[in-house]
Amino acid sequence: MNGFTIVWDNRDVLLSGFANTIALSAIAAVVSLVLGALLAMALMARSKAARIGATVYVDAMRCVPFLLLAYLIYYGLPSFGIRMSNWTSGLIALIVYNVAYMAELLRAAWANLPKESIEAGHAFGFHGLKLVRRIILPPVFFAAVPMIGNQTIQIIKDSAFLTIIAVAELTQAAMAIQTTYFVPFASFVAAIALYWITCMAIETGVAFVGRVAKARQ
Repeated sequence: MNGFTIVWDNRDVLLSGFANTIALSAIAAVVSLVLGALLAMALMARSKAARIGATVYVDAMRCVPFLLLAYLIYYGLPSFGIRMSNWTSGLIALIVYNVAYMAELLRAAWANLPKESIEAGHAFGFHGLKLVRRIILPPVFFAAVPMIGNQTIQIIKDSAFLTIIAVAELTQAAMAIQTTYFVPFASFVAAIALYWITCMAIETGVAFVGRVAKARQ
């Protein structure tokens, strides 16, 4: 139990890393979802060039290991004069990587949208961006909520990789305590517990939104 006492005494370090993880993940999830919606529009566009460009980006991100992308942004971009802090680099890596996944899951929900609702929108005079914003995206978002929740959890887990570029997130904080006091079991179990609590909170939120969506049907 001495290891857990040490972790408790250094809880400020762990909680600081936890706060960074939450901030990084929340910002990345929201921005990725917004940009993913725009990319999904390109994936479903009538323009062949737009579809091909969006598809190439999605496929590229789905084939690139997140670890390499984080390395590329943090260590590679300075070669072109683009220098960012490790925190900003980590955030951009999370967003660039997860936009593709958000776009693909929204595209899948969009493809399964009943054609009748789109035809009804046309009948009421909705076209173009107005049709997408008012008629298509709301049911698409509600249908994709479980998948969005799963991807948000994946973002939280991906954030642990940012320890390789010295981002002071939860895993980095646990490693700092372990390195200083040599209590690997206690420090990593504490970090796992915080990850678990966060993921359970997201699952609870997803279940609530699902019940709301079902009630609206």
